[in-house]
Amino acid sequence: MSKPALPCHPMAMPDPIAAAEPAVSEAAAPETTAPETTAPETTAPETSVLLVNLGTPAAPTPRAVRRYLAQFLHDHRVVQLTRWLWCPLLHFLILPLRSPRVARKYAEIWMAEGSPLAVHTRRLAAAVQQRLPQARVVHAMRYGEPAIATTLDALRQAGVARVVVLPLYPQYSTTTTASVADVLAHEAGGAAHGMQVAMIDDYHLDAGWVEAVAESIRAAWRRHGRGEKLLFSFHGIPQRLVDGGDPYETQTRASVAAIASALELREDDYVLAFQSRFGREAWLQPATDATLRALAQAGMKRVDVVCPGFAVDCLETLEEISLQNAALFRAHGGDELHYIPCLNDAPAHADALAAIVMRRMGG
Repeated sequence: MSKPALPCHPMAMPDPIAAAEPAVSEAAAPETTAPETTAPETTAPETSVLLVNLGTPAAPTPRAVRRYLAQFLHDHRVVQLTRWLWCPLLHFLILPLRSPRVARKYAEIWMAEGSPLAVHTRRLAAAVQQRLPQARVVHAMRYGEPAIATTLDALRQAGVARVVVLPLYPQYSTTTTASVADVLAHEAGGAAHGMQVAMIDDYHLDAGWVEAVAESIRAAWRRHGRGEKLLFSFHGIPQRLVDGGDPYETQTRASVAAIASALELREDDYVLAFQSRFGREAWLQPATDATLRALAQAGMKRVDVVCPGFAVDCLETLEEISLQNAALFRAHGGDELHYIPCLNDAPAHADALAAIVMRRMGG
């Protein structure tokens, strides 16, 4: 499905915060911290694998965050309000207020090599490439850089005939996976013209992925001991999308059941919750923050949290869970929230993704 025409472009509106930006120096975190392009060399194989992640700002600054959020929140898959109502709200209220705050959050987790999501996605692509020498493995971002269209165009110019696209979202959602499909459909007559492009919709019950997540939890327990409860935290979506047929909630619950089975957990050993609510409408329940508050108030002292819906660590895991929600848990009587990192570029993760792609390639 191609994206509908929009009455305003994300970058076309005035920038009320630009004059206030010296409070966070661009020089201190230059835009060159963005990941380098994944454009292939001219000797690229005939088949390419494109790993797509959500995206990230190029720097932990209000201007870079504003540019990223403008593109992200302008996607009709993310916010479905009429553009005539949403654009003024977005550009004159939400972005000016949120961008500086979000930039400060990114600054807390920024790595020497750049945004954690960009760094880990790049490393994961390199790890998958080692396992698929017969294909050229590249990565792109749905929002930000390297852009999907730019990467597809570079592949086409290099002579690639076939592209297998793997969105790094284990569970399918209209808010994420379908948005990648929108771009691919839009570029069928442009950047991807003449190439055979196939997308893998999800891998929420893939045996290799399930075992990789389960083993990462076992490894964390071997190193740090085991908490009283294991909390599976997934990014939430509006309840109305699920009511309208989005399979995301069903797939998250299926993933959790499979991982819990691999760990031989009892039902009272773990709980599922949803994080990162945006806006005032009803989202999937229970909420991660409310769940942690209730567990602490019930006398629980240590909770382990894992976020299997995120392929790599990012703002939502490193800042929202490991910092914000850890502080919330302690504030309500808990002692320790132990965050178990995402799979990132772990060998088992790269093995699982390479196997998924190989099956789609018929190899």
